[in-house]
Amino acid sequence: MPDTTPDDLPALPVTFRPGRTRAVLTVLAAVTFVTVTALGMLLRGLGPGERLSFVLTALVLAGVLLLLARPRVVADESGVTVVNLTARRHLDWPEILRVNLRQGDPWVFLDLSDGTSLPALGIQPGIAKQRALADARALRDLVEARCGARPEAPRD
Repeated sequence: MPDTTPDDLPALPVTFRPGRTRAVLTVLAAVTFVTVTALGMLLRGLGPGERLSFVLTALVLAGVLLLLARPRVVADESGVTVVNLTARRHLDWPEILRVNLRQGDPWVFLDLSDGTSLPALGIQPGIAKQRALADARALRDLVEARCGARPEAPRD
């Protein structure tokens, strides 16, 4: 039986994402785009094609940084949607057996009923460790409440 009451659970739908990391990457993408584009425009002796290549390079660099800011985990009534860098996967609640965030893990891992493990980059302790721990606990509690799973003894 879960150790939380329904009042302790976050209201659905709920989105977990690394907020500070996302903010840093978004600002860095904007600064990179502006800096590289301005550099291309301010350099003397460049032709229109060369200036355009600076702008396109700035777009690619900013796009990569924004791609890194994309991960999130969305829990709703139907299940959990994990959005990682380039992939999106929807899981029904019973498919998730366990939510793991062990010390040293770069992000949460979801143990699935098919025997695999799915990384969920939307909860990562990089810049905001306490927030990631709270989010991982909240997702674990939601999984336990939705699946009626019993929490297992902690593994070493």
